[in-house]
Amino acid sequence: MTQHEHPVQTPPRAPSPVHRFGTLAVHAGAPHDPHTGAVIEAISLSTTFAQTAVGQPVGAYEYTRSSNPNRDNFENAVAALEHARYALAFSSGSATTAIVLQSLAAGSHVVSVSDVYGGTHRYFTKVAAAHGVHVTFTPSIELDIEELIRPETKLIWIESPSNPTLSLVDIRAIATAAHKHGILVVVDNTFLSPYVQNPLDHGADIVVHSVTKYINGHSDVLMGVAAFNSDALKERLTFLQNAIGAVPSAFDSWLAHRGLKTLHLRAREATTNATSVAQALEASPNVIAVNYPGLNSHRQRAIAIKQHRKGMGGGMLSFRIKGGKEAAERFCQHTKIFTLAESLGGVESLCEVPSSMTHAGIPKEQREAAGVFDDLVRLSCGIEDAEDLTADALQALEKAVSGAKVNGVNGHA
Repeated sequence: MTQHEHPVQTPPRAPSPVHRFGTLAVHAGAPHDPHTGAVIEAISLSTTFAQTAVGQPVGAYEYTRSSNPNRDNFENAVAALEHARYALAFSSGSATTAIVLQSLAAGSHVVSVSDVYGGTHRYFTKVAAAHGVHVTFTPSIELDIEELIRPETKLIWIESPSNPTLSLVDIRAIATAAHKHGILVVVDNTFLSPYVQNPLDHGADIVVHSVTKYINGHSDVLMGVAAFNSDALKERLTFLQNAIGAVPSAFDSWLAHRGLKTLHLRAREATTNATSVAQALEASPNVIAVNYPGLNSHRQRAIAIKQHRKGMGGGMLSFRIKGGKEAAERFCQHTKIFTLAESLGGVESLCEVPSSMTHAGIPKEQREAAGVFDDLVRLSCGIEDAEDLTADALQALEKAVSGAKVNGVNGHA
């Protein structure tokens, strides 16, 4: 082949919607290299791309902040899995939240569920107000939505399940109410991943993820993503993505795309594990209550059956332990497989106490109004064996409530 000949193009590798999730996860946004036939994309680390003449780049790329082959491929894959026309990746989940809020004009009003990730709450209360966007929080959005909407309301923000009490929201009901007033609905789908839930199918306008969690799934990438169908949103959010520049690196995009290919396998195993642990905790006399949408006892189980794939509960759960804050902290010291650490959605199982860690920045009275008590423990179940995780949780629970203490973290001296 001479340098002037065009390489033979392989067939498009983004399957049509008739393909199922696993097929899409492996192939969407994953073209074979037309020059070498490589089935895994190369990592394009170049920050700039040559032009044949002024304003005429060789290909589709000019500067990597604006677009990059690896980021494009990852965005295409997420769009396919979320049943979206478009997806845009950002440097973190928090950056994704910031970009969506930055897209609103000064003076705009937002309605949000009370029980949100601490970083989201921090942005809403400490940063958004600085550029004239004000947020009203509600613990019962389905009941309050019509009363909370104002003429200047532009956005409804939902987490379903919420972090960390695993409360659910009927997305279709909120979208129906919001759209009557021309209001956009955003759903943070981080806790479930695109495998378990697709909010756009239920009427949401934008779905956001901390890619750091289930989509990447290996606790080695910091990234966020937003997916949507609107051409107007594509224009507005792409402009902000480039203008603000909070974008992921090519290598992180490559890693996240690699992780995404096994999302369905990991999400299924995490659900199996969380279900086993939740059932064991619910049966224990040392537990006050378990929050897990995969249990029939969950007060919104009907919503899970309607919105989640096969009624799955996902890999996240939380529970209130007898013995208060001290017992919650002791539980996290006594686990041998669950690691005491923030974050979630990785292959490894984690535990934490939200009131002292991920949600510590929220005032106590606001935390407790949302159900985040000092005795609440949050678990992220990874892909270890269910029997081992269940046994680990139960032995730590017994020691924590009996008051036994250990030195060091997670039982290691």
